[in-house]
Parts: sequence; structure tokens; C-alpha cells
Amino acid sequence: MRTQKALLQTGLATALLAALPASAETYFEVSGKVAGELRAFTEDAQFAGQNQDTNLSFLVEPEFFWEWNDGDDSLTFTPYLRVDENDPERTHGDIRELSWLHVGEDWELRAGIRKVFWGVTEFQHLVDVINQTDAVDDFDGEDKLGQPMINLSLVRDWGIVDLFVLPGFRERTFPGREGRLRGGVVVNTDAAEYESGDEEKHIDTAIRWSHTLGDFDIGAYWFHGTNRDPELVVRNQGGQTVLVPRYVQMDQIGFDLQATLDSWLWKVETLWRDTTKEDYFAAQAGFEYTFYGIRESSADLGVLLEYGWDERGEDATSNVQNDLFFGGRITLNDEASTELLAGMSHDLDYDSLSVVVEASRRFGDNWKASLDGRFFSADDNRDLASAFDRDDHLQLSIERYF
Repeated sequence: MRTQKALLQTGLATALLAALPASAETYFEVSGKVAGELRAFTEDAQFAGQNQDTNLSFLVEPEFFWEWNDGDDSLTFTPYLRVDENDPERTHGDIRELSWLHVGEDWELRAGIRKVFWGVTEFQHLVDVINQTDAVDDFDGEDKLGQPMINLSLVRDWGIVDLFVLPGFRERTFPGREGRLRGGVVVNTDAAEYESGDEEKHIDTAIRWSHTLGDFDIGAYWFHGTNRDPELVVRNQGGQTVLVPRYVQMDQIGFDLQATLDSWLWKVETLWRDTTKEDYFAAQAGFEYTFYGIRESSADLGVLLEYGWDERGEDATSNVQNDLFFGGRITLNDEASTELLAGMSHDLDYDSLSVVVEASRRFGDNWKASLDGRFFSADDNRDLASAFDRDDHLQLSIERYF
């Protein structure tokens, strides 16, 4: 199945690149990054097969950009490759973007493979539904796989309307037996199941309206198609117990709001999801207050507080069902773009804690170093976060931009 998808993506890439005009007026630019990442774990692994205290990986993500027709047409191609020292499932390639954009007077048309992000909150993005999570890149859900789509944007005085046709579903990636930051039972991604008879060929659709009204940025959408969050079903395969991802159909209505009021950022994300098995509401809301020029310097300090709630309570398949988040962000506003984010989440049902620290700084024009720390304390086996209880780690990333 993965081979067929790779051939489909390669065929699409060839077709789009062959469609580029040969005109001398075409503008072309190459940029991107290469990076190395080293993780160091503070404790021995929790599950069998995770025979590693450190893990090294490398990634390359170039971006090729063409523009022609006086800027009305452009094409972006962003391939991606990661090579991991220990986990074969984490060694993978993807096309993050291969899309053509045409700009009209009051409309835009995009076609190809793209990444679309929706959401305003800091610690969880409930409404972000278009792209599939690349869960082997990182466990926090921030990394996404490219999604085939046709997207028509209509620009009106009363807002922007985005229409999406999504032909082809991307299955979520999961760490393998050798990977850390996984559950106790390995997920067999090669045996995925679907509710729809069309399986990964189901055509999903979405419509979104977004608008800015003074200090308020508002968005609302309806999505119909394959749920990006799979159910993990226990199966016995070859005498071994594994988890198999099962993808059901869903309708989802989402809403996001951000209000910028002086030094305050108020943020809300809500969703209602309906499947054949259940329907429920979930919400994430909070604020960020920024102290500008602390101690008469150029540095800013942002204080964040958010709360996440899921109507399903302890039956939720999400890590966030009754969780309080708080943190701080320091931005030095210097030439090196030095930043530090520290946050903590507290699960009010299971009394578990997790801490994240992210620091980054540029060196020269092309280098960037990041040091991230993730620390977990989850003793209740009913809590999904308990699978990471012994996966505290520091990660050093060195990136070279070109």
C-alpha cells in the first residue's frame, strides 16, 4: 500500500513539474534545511525492543519554488527525508508539498499536495483536521504529512471561503518496536482497516469560513470524510498481540477564535465530531498575556494558561480530556532570534504531569540550534500518558538552512 502511494506521489510530482513553462520569465528559487537530532533518555526503556539510551537521526527538507505569469502562477515542491539510527519506521520519506497556485482577482486555486494548518491555541490544536499526523517525527502532533487536495479560496468582503476536495487518505505513522515514545503494544500500520469500502481512496470534503472583525480573528468549518485519528484495535497476528489502526468516517464541525486586546491574546478552539460509534464535544481555551520590554530591555515575556476538555471524560481516546496547561515564553528580540518556551500540563483526572522546555537560537545567517526537554510523570495505567512515563529525554537539534 505504501509503495502504491509512493508511486502516486511520484507520478503527481512528474506531471506537475512537466507542466512548468519553459519561459525565460520564470523565477526559480531553492531553499530548505538539513538537520541532525540527538535524543538522550534519562531512564532505561519501559518496553521490550527499545534497546536505546540515545538516538540519532538526520533529516533533509529542500524547497523548490517556481513563479511565472507575473506572479499569478507558482509551484512549490518540498520533499522530506528522515533517517533514524534505531527505528526503521522512523526512517521515511514524504512529499510535504507539491502544489500549483493560481491567483485570480478575488479567488485563488491550489492543486496538488499541501499542508494546511488551522488553530490558535498553544498546547493542543483541536480544529486542525486536514493533514494527517506524522507521529514518528515527534509525538506532539505538530508534524504533518502532505495531503493531496484541490482548494478553491473565494475572497469576499465578509470573509474568505475555502472549499476543499481531498482525493486520497494518508495513514498515520507510528513508531516501530525499536522506537521510543510509544505504547506497550506495537501498532501494525500495514494492516490498517477502514469503515468505508473505498478505504484510502475515499474522497473527503471540507468548507471553511474565516474572517477578521477588528480585534477578532474567527474561523468555522465543516469536514466530511475519514477520521485522521484512528481507533487502535487489538488483533492477534501470527501469535503476537498487535494494535491495528481502524479509520472510521466522521462529520466534524470546528470553530476557532482569537482576540487581540492590547497585551492579551484570548484563544478558543471547539469541535463537534460525529461518527457511527459516538458523537461528542471538545474544547481548548485560554489566554496569553505579554509583558513587553521587561526590565527596560528588548525582551518580552508571555504568560500562557489554557484548559482542555473532552465530553467523553475518562473514556476519551485523546490525552487531553480534563487538562490544565500553563507556561511562559521569553523572546529576546535579538539578532539571533533567541527564544525559550517552558510549559507544564496537569491531568486533573489522573493527576499526571508533563513538562516541555523548548529553547532555540540562530548562529550566523544559516545555522540554528535547539534544545528541547520532555519530562513525564504518569503513574495511573488508565492514563494514556503512562506509556511515556520512562521516556524523559533531552533533544539537541542542529539545523543548517540554505
